[in-house]
Amino acid sequence: MEIIHTFVSFCTDFISQGGMLFGFFLILLESFIPVLPLGVFVALNVNAFGDVVGICLSWIATCLGCFISFTFFSFLSDKLLYSILSKKSLAKIEKSITKFRNISFPNLVLVVSLPFTPAFLVNIICGIVRIGRKKFLAAIIIGKVFMVLFWGYVSKSFIESMTDINTIIIISCMLVVAYVISKIVSKKVNLD
Repeated sequence: MEIIHTFVSFCTDFISQGGMLFGFFLILLESFIPVLPLGVFVALNVNAFGDVVGICLSWIATCLGCFISFTFFSFLSDKLLYSILSKKSLAKIEKSITKFRNISFPNLVLVVSLPFTPAFLVNIICGIVRIGRKKFLAAIIIGKVFMVLFWGYVSKSFIESMTDINTIIIISCMLVVAYVISKIVSKKVNLD
């Protein structure tokens, strides 16, 4: 246990010394390199810069990173799909592409807000199937708040939190709130 505490202290000090730009960059980089642990980076930002600044910094960085990744794959989607896949293969997956493209806004927010959903994969799929930019941006702005809050809250201890009924209730409430907010925004802005 002491080794883990020492390691976390070392990482927190390292990020603190690098400054907020360094903490921002780590979160941004995670949107492009899926093996990087977003939860760990959010927890370290929270430990290094405090709850409010760490969470806000992480939220802005992950939203920006996801949107850049989405835009990149959206730009490449035609080239990727039509150069890699044959017309026969495209015809087979066209139904799935259309189905995912037409995902409701509240469901997209829910997918984005789930802490264990691989953001990199969601960015790629949403970009390739060409979900609307406004819809995707609104979904990540709403959904990532709850995902970052989750990782900030869980920073005390991942294992302990997953066995603590209070944490499970709080996470469930955050997901319900994300879904309700997305429903309200969807009706107001007509994102479906």
